[in-house]
Amino acid sequence: MGLSPVRRRVVYVLRVLIVLLLLTPVVYVQVNKILYAKRVSAYLKETKGYTKQEIASVKGIWSIKAPPFLVEVEFRDEPGVEYIYFAHAGVLQFSYSITPEGRENGFREARLKHVDPVQ
Repeated sequence: MGLSPVRRRVVYVLRVLIVLLLLTPVVYVQVNKILYAKRVSAYLKETKGYTKQEIASVKGIWSIKAPPFLVEVEFRDEPGVEYIYFAHAGVLQFSYSITPEGRENGFREARLKHVDPVQ
């Protein structure tokens, strides 16, 4: 014997709700990564005066530590240097790191061009 049409509908609705419940955190994280990256990108272009060509990448990152969302920026003229921005209440350059690739390219802390002195 199969389920009645009403029970089938209830089971279907419950399955859909469970899937939505499971997907909600994933969607939340992905959407916020995109929003924070757009916020930092707009800040760099509108406030700091960078052009699209000067920016190699702007990538939203979800962090387990607080704050949960960060943005990693790399500029074309400094490959291998990653600048970290917060974009919660306002946009703020928080830190930077020089990757091994950046060290191979000769980048050192004293010669970085995009460090925000307001830190």
